[in-house]
Amino acid sequence: MNNDIETQVSKSKLHGLWALTNRELKKWYQQPLVFIMGIIQPVLWLALLGKAMNLGAMIPQGIPGVSSEQIMLATFGTTDYFSFMAMGMVAFTTVFTTAFTGMSVVWDKRLGFMNKVLSTPVARSVIILSKVLSASIRAIFQAGIVTIVAIALGLVLGTNFTAFSIFGVFAIVFLISVGLSSMFTALTLRATRMEMPQAIFQLITLPLMFASSAYFPIEKMPNWLQAIASVNPISYTIDAVRRLMIFNDGYGPLLLDFAFVGAFAVIVTAICVVLSWRYLNK
Repeated sequence: MNNDIETQVSKSKLHGLWALTNRELKKWYQQPLVFIMGIIQPVLWLALLGKAMNLGAMIPQGIPGVSSEQIMLATFGTTDYFSFMAMGMVAFTTVFTTAFTGMSVVWDKRLGFMNKVLSTPVARSVIILSKVLSASIRAIFQAGIVTIVAIALGLVLGTNFTAFSIFGVFAIVFLISVGLSSMFTALTLRATRMEMPQAIFQLITLPLMFASSAYFPIEKMPNWLQAIASVNPISYTIDAVRRLMIFNDGYGPLLLDFAFVGAFAVIVTAICVVLSWRYLNK
């Protein structure tokens, strides 16, 4: 009977997925310094930039018939810019977390661990999916930490917020994490030097951050930048998080946000898996 069970497990297309995922997670939670460094940057953005950019104080007071709260609400959808930016950072935490997925692939190659795994019956797609899954789990946890910090610093929750909003935020963060970690992995499948994923991270991070609605509404951007931001999956992720947490005008295009980010995750992950069949070799 035991032999039958072992045979069934070994024939599973997802054989080894949890073992490899757990290995990736152990490298994270057994090294507290890595975890702390992963959340310290978005927390600094929240505490320093978020609180320093008090845009409401820059609006002239005493304008007849117009208050600073009305201007902020019309521009950002909330009267508090810190809350607007904080939700952008919750979503953008996924970029800092998933970028290290590509570095993990190169590191495993240099240590020889990748050759050992490729010599086992574990499918190449499972190797990739384990790294994507572990990065997504880390991103969800760190997004939760950033949200807690934002609340402690004065995040103003909107009327859209309910207990179920937390699950919605975790769901959209998971989807964008799957897509981004697959993208970073696909870009580094053939890399053998650590400089390559680092260069890719530096090249992609700033465009993803500033060509999105993380700090400023898309409709207020120049036309050429609006075209880029409107196809940036980070923008849709941030919009979903804000609608669930701080906005007061209903859920609006929330389903579109989930559909766009979900499609991005599925397509990019499929491309990454296909590329792993060709380029992930001993």
